[in-house]
Amino acid sequence: MNQPVISAVPRDEYGENLAGASILVIDDEPGMRNFMTKILSPRCKRVEQAASAAEASAILDQSHFDLVILDNIMPGKTGLEWVQEQRRVGLFADTILVTAYADLETAIMALRVGVADFVLKPFRANQILNSVARALDRKYLRRENYLLKHELSAEGSAARGRLLGKSAAITQAREMLTRLAPLPTPVLFTGASGTGKEIAARTMHSLSDRAQKPFVAVNCAAIAPDRIAHELFGVLDEQDRRRDGLFLHADGGTLFLDEVAQMPDQVQAALLRVLEDQRVRPVGAERDIPLNLRFLFATNADLEEAVAEGRFRADLYHRINVVKIEMPPLRERIEDIIELAALFMEQFSATLGMPALELNEETLLKFSRYDWPGNVRELRNLIERSVILGEFPEEFSGKGSVTGPAAIETLDLVTQRHIMHMLDACDGNRAEAARRLGVSRKTIDRKCASWGV
Repeated sequence: MNQPVISAVPRDEYGENLAGASILVIDDEPGMRNFMTKILSPRCKRVEQAASAAEASAILDQSHFDLVILDNIMPGKTGLEWVQEQRRVGLFADTILVTAYADLETAIMALRVGVADFVLKPFRANQILNSVARALDRKYLRRENYLLKHELSAEGSAARGRLLGKSAAITQAREMLTRLAPLPTPVLFTGASGTGKEIAARTMHSLSDRAQKPFVAVNCAAIAPDRIAHELFGVLDEQDRRRDGLFLHADGGTLFLDEVAQMPDQVQAALLRVLEDQRVRPVGAERDIPLNLRFLFATNADLEEAVAEGRFRADLYHRINVVKIEMPPLRERIEDIIELAALFMEQFSATLGMPALELNEETLLKFSRYDWPGNVRELRNLIERSVILGEFPEEFSGKGSVTGPAAIETLDLVTQRHIMHMLDACDGNRAEAARRLGVSRKTIDRKCASWGV
C-alpha cells in the first residue's frame, strides 16, 4: 500500500468549521485509520475510529457526528451499501467516500445515496483536509440558507431590533435578561401580543456565549399541526431522504418557540422528551441525535388556565416555567412611548425614502394618553402608515408649535404627558392621581390650570 504523506499545514488554513467538527473514520486498515486520525485530531473537536461497518453502526447508535469518512471496500459490505443501510435508520452526518476504484457505476451510486465527496487513494494529507473542509463548509452553508429562508418567511422579521426604553418596567426586564443570559436555564416570556417578547429573547441570546451561533425563532401557531413535528424535529422519508429540522439547524445556538400554547398535544410530549434528554429523534428515524440548545419560550396565553382545561401538558408547563419574564404592556411604559415613536419615525423615513413627520407636543401628548392595546407593534405600524400617507390619523394629529428634541425632552412637556396619563388611568380623579404620583392635589390642580385643562 502506498503510504500517504503528512504535510505541515497551519491549523486555520481549512476554515473555522473544522475546529468544531466531530468526525468518524471507518476503515478496516489500521494504518489508514491512524493516518487520518493523526491529521484530523489536531484540527477537530473530536475524531473516533471504527474498524468495520458493524462497529461503526454501534458507535452511531450512541453518538452523533458531523461527518463520516469511510472506505468503500471493506469486509462484509461496501461503504456505499453501509450508507444506504444507515440512511434507513437515520444517518444525519455527511459522508466522504475513500476509494481506489472510482468507476462510473460507483460514482452514480454515491450520488444517489447522497455522498458529499470522493477522495481517491493514494492521497496526501492536504487532500483529505480539503475534502473535509469543503464538506463542512457546504453543510453550514445549507444551514445558513435554510435559516435565512425561515427568517424571511417568518412573521417576526421586524423583531430584530433592540429592547429600547428607560422606564422602570423595561429596565427591570433588561436586568433579568442580563442576569439569565449566561445560564442554560429555559426561560418563559409572557405578556400581551406586541410587547416585545421575541426582541427580549434575541437580546438574551446576544448577551450569551451563544451569540455567534444561530438564533432560530419559531411561531408554533403559524405552522400547520400536521407539519410542526417535521419542521421542528426533522424527517426521514420513505425514500430514505433526510431533512434536518429547526432543532438541528439551531444546534449550538438558541431556539425560541413562540405561541407555545398552540403546540399540538403529541408535539408537546415529544418536546418534553427533548428538554429532558437533550436529544431529538427525527420523524421516521430510529436514532436520537444529541442537541446543544438553549430553549426560550413565549406565549400571550394563560398557561395555567390551559393546563387546568387540559389544553397544555402540566409536566411540560413545569419544565418550561423555570424562570418567567413578564413583558410589560406599552401603557405601563409611558416614559418609553415618545422615545419609540421618534426612533420608528427616523427608521421608516430612511427605509421608505419618504419625509419624516413632525412630532409636535400635541401629537406626543395624544400618544402618551392612548391605551395602545396592540402595544409596541401597534405604535410601530401607526408610524409606518403615517409616513406612507404623509400625515397622522385625525385622532393623533396636532397643531403644536414645539417639535424635535424640545418637544421630546422639555421638562414641562414631559411632566404634562406623565400627569395626563395618570389622570386618564384614574378616570380623571385628581386626588387619586396625586396619591399615585406622590404629590399634593394642589400641585395637580395648578399644573392642569396652567395647561388649560
